[in-house]
Amino acid sequence: MAKKITIVGLGAGDLNQLPFGVYQLITKSKHLFLRTKEHPIIAELNNEFHYEAFDSIYEENDDFDVVYTKIAETLLEHAIDKDIVYAVPGHPLVAEKTVQLLLSDGREKGYTIVVQGGQSFIDSTFQALEIDPIEGFQLVDALTLKSEQLQLNGHVVITQVYDQMVASNVKLTLMEQLPDDYRVTIVTAAGSHQQLIKEVPLYELDRETSVNNLTSVYVPPVKNNELLYHQFTSFRQIVAELRGPDGCPWDKEQTHHSLKKYLIEECYELLEAIEEEDIDHMIEELGDVLLQVVLHAQIGEDDGMFSIDDVIKAVAEKMVRRHPHVFGETVVQDTNEVLANWDEIKQKEKDFSNRTSILDSVSSALPALSKAYHLQKKAAKIGFDWPTVDETWEKVKEEIKEFEDELKSRTNEQYIMKEFGDVLFALINVGRHYHIEPEEALASTNKKFYDRFRYIEKKAEEHNMKLQDMSLEEMDQFWNEAKKIDKEG
Repeated sequence: MAKKITIVGLGAGDLNQLPFGVYQLITKSKHLFLRTKEHPIIAELNNEFHYEAFDSIYEENDDFDVVYTKIAETLLEHAIDKDIVYAVPGHPLVAEKTVQLLLSDGREKGYTIVVQGGQSFIDSTFQALEIDPIEGFQLVDALTLKSEQLQLNGHVVITQVYDQMVASNVKLTLMEQLPDDYRVTIVTAAGSHQQLIKEVPLYELDRETSVNNLTSVYVPPVKNNELLYHQFTSFRQIVAELRGPDGCPWDKEQTHHSLKKYLIEECYELLEAIEEEDIDHMIEELGDVLLQVVLHAQIGEDDGMFSIDDVIKAVAEKMVRRHPHVFGETVVQDTNEVLANWDEIKQKEKDFSNRTSILDSVSSALPALSKAYHLQKKAAKIGFDWPTVDETWEKVKEEIKEFEDELKSRTNEQYIMKEFGDVLFALINVGRHYHIEPEEALASTNKKFYDRFRYIEKKAEEHNMKLQDMSLEEMDQFWNEAKKIDKEG
């Protein structure tokens, strides 16, 4: 039983570039298989040897993974009782998925897999483009190309751009990162007498009829840093430079403590943008919040304590750990089970040795309304809660009565304030039963009040009236007009 497959590369060019040893092997082999016959050398040697090509498998399947798997399986079947030679374009170990399948699956099944020479298309491409890969080079497969994997500061060669459809996908992916008119180079049959090199704007990439199975696309390094401002690494470098020796004096002076107020301010401005459903404003404010995060991380890196990589790693690990129903085998039925699992996992992660109360996990930095909401949620989880929402309403009425009584007696201003706090706390508890976050609710009402009062001011201006000279009835009339407009959209 033979079970031996010898893999050779046909190179990237013409017959005169084919090593003599490879030439002898393919012309003398009794059992020669080609991944594809669409190669310059095959046309030149067509009458000198016999072969079986797998082009029909490409024609029968749209999924390249299926194609590669079928080719590998067919080769293993043929090699059971005879030695075979498998020839691929270029070098066997460069951009050849079938070879990788044979090396892993074939050897695992006891086959002898021998890889011999062949000139890679990469060498011919470097020569054709006259570029030096030491400046930074990335080779990627057009069939699995992802925008986020591109390293656009160096030379990028995208291989296996077989046809217009693949070229179109490459174009759209590159457009996620680069301007539509960015100049790229189409390289076809590099190193052969059929070599064709053409520079085109990115938007014309899939309009070239010369694209075929010997085509690669070259993306030259981006020299204009502004084109990469959308990438996180660029933003990180900008912040690092702001904090660097020649950076901004203000940025260099900042500490974790000095930035606290700005983080709070930016978060509230983001909430305002969300409330207004203003997308442009949201983009701006999300950027401001991100700036605060990266600034804190840069301070941590400058102090030698931590970096943004540590921050991202920690939160990524936490998201995977707390979503076992997505990244593991846990099965959940609904959101309630997701939240229950989250809390259970969180409890196991936290060190409660220094806590005297389960309420200590609620941040002391929260605004009072949100803190009340979260204190109630924590207490409710262990059963300290009204069983029904009706009973929470009764508590609100009770607290209002006590507040009214305190107002009548006027014995102590502190008592009055505390009773008013009790009314707020009870109302927040009602809202919690309806899943209403109090800060969000009050922020919405604040905006509504602002908009309606601004309407009164505008109407006063239109009627040449001063607010202080208007009666409450007049202002209330405009208020009701604003309210009607608001309800009617």
